Amino acid sequence: MAYFRSKTVNLLNLHYAIHAFALSGGGAFFAVYLLKTGVSVPWVLATFALILAGRFIVRPIVVPIAVRTGMRAIVVAGACITALEYPILAEVEGLGPPLFVLCVVAAIGDALYWSGFHAYYAALGSHENRGSEVGAREALAALAGIVNPVITGWVLVAYGPQWAFGITGAILLLGTLPLLFTPDVAVPRRTQGAYRAAVPSIKLFMADGWISAGYFFVWEIALFVTLGESFVAFGGALALAALAGAVGGLVLGRLIDTGHGRKAVVYAIGALVVTTLLRAVAPGHVGLAVVANALGALVVCLYMPTLMTAVYSQAKKSACTLRFHVATEGGWDAGGAAGCLVAALLAGAGVPLGVSILLPLIGAAASFVQLRRYYATHPVLKPVAVDPLAQNAIVNLSEGA
Repeated sequence: MAYFRSKTVNLLNLHYAIHAFALSGGGAFFAVYLLKTGVSVPWVLATFALILAGRFIVRPIVVPIAVRTGMRAIVVAGACITALEYPILAEVEGLGPPLFVLCVVAAIGDALYWSGFHAYYAALGSHENRGSEVGAREALAALAGIVNPVITGWVLVAYGPQWAFGITGAILLLGTLPLLFTPDVAVPRRTQGAYRAAVPSIKLFMADGWISAGYFFVWEIALFVTLGESFVAFGGALALAALAGAVGGLVLGRLIDTGHGRKAVVYAIGALVVTTLLRAVAPGHVGLAVVANALGALVVCLYMPTLMTAVYSQAKKSACTLRFHVATEGGWDAGGAAGCLVAALLAGAGVPLGVSILLPLIGAAASFVQLRRYYATHPVLKPVAVDPLAQNAIVNLSEGA
């Protein structure tokens, strides 16, 4: 099966599934826990804007470090620093020093992890099965998120944040183990054109960051408030959503690989727009909010393979996948920070959250145009010959990989 053909990609997907399992627990409760501690809605959104701005500032150090250490070490280090976020989150009690420390640690960990992971995945994945590989990854992530939200919500209520977020941190550390059996990827000291080649993907990621601000961050707050600020009910809604979305990525990823990328864009963006409109009217209506949340998980499984197949394929053909993804992730930070800041200002002005939930429609339009343009010229993903001097050198440091 194209989904599981590569041992290395299987290990990367296993790591991603464990990482997603952790984030579907403590990570999913990040914003709503801050709200519970007394941080107001505008300040919760401003916190996310600050973290994303910090990531943007930190990102330039990723490449010099990776040149010395290799790409795998960046991913592992980022995952370990991300694990530290959650014990710190458990100590937050409203606005104050712990929240500031949390923002700094989150910015550093996320900048290292996501730049490294996307570059690593792009370098080691197969070009011709890219959609299937990403689809399988997102399906595994959705499956991983079925149980943990319920468990985390229960542990928060029964045992408190130290236990709930401590477990999240431990699982994130556990998730680094599969990476120890994957080959390293060397990062060249100097390249030409890697950042310039990333410009189309920077635009895609800026749009995606803007979408995420309203589609995820604002929506999670609106859902939590609609469910009576109950951790258990919130966890149950997230679990139901994960169950609904588990098969979407597998179906669409294969559709991309068989030459239907433009159709995939229509399905993915169309589903995103419909779900966004539904979510905008859902706050205050429990049943509608639960349904809209479940549909949202399916949208992610449709949208992410469509987006990331285009981005990873462009990254693998670039002179350096890490420089490529440092640039694209910087675009995501800029779009996400801007979206969160606008949403924070709207919330501070007393504008209903439903209005901020509509903000992703702007990003969806931009993504639709750019992705349709990409798949018009890349309808079928075929192996592309790449000059080995321009490609990252893959250093096999694990036996049998």
